Amino acid sequence: MHTASSFRASARRRAVLLAAALFFASSAALADLRIGVTVGQFDHYIAYLVRAMQERAKTVPEGATLQVEDSAGDLIRQLGHVENFIAQKVDVIVVNPADTAATDKITERATQAGIPLVYLNSRPEVKDFPEGVAFVGTDESRIGQMQMEYLAEKMGGTGNLAILLGRLAHDDTRKRTDGVKAVLAKYPQIRVLEEQSGDWQREKGMDLTNNWLLSGREIDAVVANNDEMGIGAAMALRQAGREDVLVGGIDGTPDGLAAIARGQLAVTLLRDPVAMGEKAVDVAVRLAHREALHGDVWIPVQLVTPDNYAQLQRK
Repeated sequence: MHTASSFRASARRRAVLLAAALFFASSAALADLRIGVTVGQFDHYIAYLVRAMQERAKTVPEGATLQVEDSAGDLIRQLGHVENFIAQKVDVIVVNPADTAATDKITERATQAGIPLVYLNSRPEVKDFPEGVAFVGTDESRIGQMQMEYLAEKMGGTGNLAILLGRLAHDDTRKRTDGVKAVLAKYPQIRVLEEQSGDWQREKGMDLTNNWLLSGREIDAVVANNDEMGIGAAMALRQAGREDVLVGGIDGTPDGLAAIARGQLAVTLLRDPVAMGEKAVDVAVRLAHREALHGDVWIPVQLVTPDNYAQLQRK
């Protein structure tokens, strides 16, 4: 038989257990690292990056949550994202810049707020970073060189070339193209017939290539600043029955590797979005723990051709 005192004791125990559960739940929530992420434009490559970051965040011992925002190429919107993250007092901010030439205010806002900052994938056009600011990405000039060296050899050092540029406000466009042209300086018999921006997009790469073919341009190779534009160019060339034209891309996305398998791309450069996304979270966590870290954290790249794509193709 239960007495009134036993019921009261039982109720007190339940209250204590409930309070303890709420305490530990709130402590766990407070322990989670909050990472604010703003990307320049949510395209195919950035989608892979973000997915890798989200998966990596699940493995952080104390827990980590990501809030991801898309600036849609708008620098003002991206700065607004950063200011919102600061107001929310996130632990770390990760920025894939909408404009690599205009990141000063982002860096200034974050450092003034005392919040660590990680730039991702596209390096701001600055020489050095202040303490608590790091970049995770790849050497874009070298990537452009590797891409063109392979194509120039396949072209036999001669022929007509078209260049599909990325977004013109993007420093990666300049660096990759500078790398391409550094190689072309050694091959005077390779002529650049066209050089236009496809804005990183497959559809625009396809449209530009169609226009070049319709205008009667005799193109022997297309060098694209990313896989998406390269795939678009290859689609236009196939529709025109010009499967003999070499096309090079950059990024090594799953779509890019599949295009190598189909014979649409002759070469791409693997800028592993999984490795880059994972490393960005790792660096963000280290900065959140106030480790002394700033500067460049480079991700290795690899040339991908019909000879080795099968070993690199992600499932």
